[in-house]
Amino acid sequence: MQVPCADCPIRYRAVCASCEAGDLDRLDASKYYRRYQAGQTVALAGERMEFVASVVSGVAGLSQTMEDGRTQMVGLLLPSDFLGRPGRAVAAYDVTALSDLLLCCFRRKPFEDLLRSNPRISGRLLDMTLDDLDAAREWLLLLGRKSAREKIASFLVILARRTAALRQADPAEVPMDGIDIELPLTREAMADYLGLTLETVSRQISALRRDEVIRLSGKRQVIVPDFARLVAESGDDADGGLPI
Repeated sequence: MQVPCADCPIRYRAVCASCEAGDLDRLDASKYYRRYQAGQTVALAGERMEFVASVVSGVAGLSQTMEDGRTQMVGLLLPSDFLGRPGRAVAAYDVTALSDLLLCCFRRKPFEDLLRSNPRISGRLLDMTLDDLDAAREWLLLLGRKSAREKIASFLVILARRTAALRQADPAEVPMDGIDIELPLTREAMADYLGLTLETVSRQISALRRDEVIRLSGKRQVIVPDFARLVAESGDDADGGLPI
């Protein structure tokens, strides 16, 4: 599989969002794709990473292992998110595919050379890094202060906003049949990420469904009929809250 950068589904949100035609040609020359099945390891903390990458589809989890063997999920990478850190040759966290995952990879050295010579790409990467910092600070609030119901609603708000952004749409402009979200995580993985038990996640999803905040379709499809109501359930402002 080799998709031209101009036709990429994450083109307008990924690190290449501000690239011009010549920039895309240089990226095209150094990129390749990697697929991972759910559960596969992408990288281990402390090991060398010969590439950086954009998530094209699927979700990856970032986790850290403590000295006693306990692990904690510390982040998610959703479509258009950037994996790796230019200038650092080793992985900072364990990276695991939480669903079937497709990465658009760039060989590290050519990508770092391009960053140094191209202010459009380096500026875009800086913007994405600052967005990640904002999201991490908001996530501290979510984990420390929000109720279980607000945590679930906040997570769904993030997914709804990201889904809309990839479609270049406004999540507040809900279609007649609602916003259709595909849950990228199992309920077990959601529980781990949100600091809840599996039973609590299942109970709160059922409660949101019963209160008609969401509708469920199959195991992984969630329909949001009223985005503003979902935002209100998350405890955030309609124009604020967790970045996408």
